[in-house]
Amino acid sequence: MSRTTPPSTAGKFAAVSRAFGRAVVSQFHPRMLLALLLPFAVVLVGSVVLIWAFWQPVTDWLSNTVFNWPAVAQVDQWLVTLGLISLKIWLAPLLAAALLLPASGILGVAIAAVFVMPLVLRHLKQSHYGDVAEKGRLALIVSGWNAIWVLVVFALGWLFTMPLWLLPPLAVILPILWWTFAFTRMLRLDALADFATADERRQLLGLHMAEFWTLGLICALLSLLPPAWFFLPVFSSLLFAHFSLDALRDLRARTLPPAAPAPTPLDPPVVTPLPPAQLP
Repeated sequence: MSRTTPPSTAGKFAAVSRAFGRAVVSQFHPRMLLALLLPFAVVLVGSVVLIWAFWQPVTDWLSNTVFNWPAVAQVDQWLVTLGLISLKIWLAPLLAAALLLPASGILGVAIAAVFVMPLVLRHLKQSHYGDVAEKGRLALIVSGWNAIWVLVVFALGWLFTMPLWLLPPLAVILPILWWTFAFTRMLRLDALADFATADERRQLLGLHMAEFWTLGLICALLSLLPPAWFFLPVFSSLLFAHFSLDALRDLRARTLPPAAPAPTPLDPPVVTPLPPAQLP
């Protein structure tokens, strides 16, 4: 395996900025605008089904667990004494929404990673990266397994860190961190699975780890804006795909073996001696 020189810090930020600009332009292509419908429909239907099926059980479970914590019970008693609204009226529904809505959101990201990303890659292959050969193997299996792994870790992490949301800074920081994890770990692999070999993926992750996490952070910050929920599944796929394919093309260009030098006119011609003639 040939070694490559890591890009400079300025080059890393330039690559992220270039990928963001290209993703914005690609998002307005009619094919990519049409691709918005699939993850949006999945998130919408998933939200309705989850709320219809699990709203009451989740709120009951939260009411029977969270309000039995001594600290929460004391705060609730203090609020009632001051004549304010009890925590039992609004805290359980708020926590239920914080559990169920992210579940539909991460499902939309998984749908985008497994099903929308191939559409994005096919479009970019035709329009921007026709020279990047597809060398990946078992891409669908790799993407599917990665999506399941990220879904499980995200769901467990989100659930078990929710008590920390009672601390004001963590109520904002933790969701951003978990969404950064979901976008990064799911989309960086799916953007490369069809095109890069396993060895190339390892090299790219080693060279561009900071950039991939920066892309995930950008998507996580955008997810804080409700209007972005409509286009973010496709836009995040475009963002990671542009960056990954550009980085893969650069990696292959820098690791190609040097071409043999052409002979100069001063080089003597190579003469192959003829075999001696055989007499009859």
